[in-house]
Amino acid sequence: MPLPPAGTRPERALRPQDVRLDLTDRAILRVLADDARISNKELADRVGIAQSTCLARVRALLANGVIRGFHADIDPRALGHDLEAMIAIRLQPHARGSLNEHVAALSRRPEVLDVYFVAGANDFLLHVATASTDALRAFVADHLNRDSAIAGTETNLIFEHTRAAGRRGI
Repeated sequence: MPLPPAGTRPERALRPQDVRLDLTDRAILRVLADDARISNKELADRVGIAQSTCLARVRALLANGVIRGFHADIDPRALGHDLEAMIAIRLQPHARGSLNEHVAALSRRPEVLDVYFVAGANDFLLHVATASTDALRAFVADHLNRDSAIAGTETNLIFEHTRAAGRRGI
């Protein structure tokens, strides 16, 4: 049987932090973290369980929000976005009540890859990719610094990104 289609998001039965993962669930997650395109048959074989059991467990992990989705990891440079940066954003005190609206609007921008809500001196971080330093400057100057809700920004260029091999504690 095939894995559920990409983008499938069943209603959650539990919150992800309330799900108890056993060794088999963790084995499934480790294999999927390395190769989310693996067939259910191969996944079941590698974990050492029946295909039907494997499929049921993957569906349960999806339904409970443990697996948030299956994604293609696209190199921004392949799309002509040769420059990546992390931009720390501090909102004006009066704008903090509408943080979710600001995050939603920024996350729709084509330059924005990820948005992180953070604690500390800044309210959130944007991971962005642009074609050039001129395009990055224009994004910061024209879309961030002109927004009256934004008190300030700090831009850090990313020279290199290495994905951690630790599998996030699985």
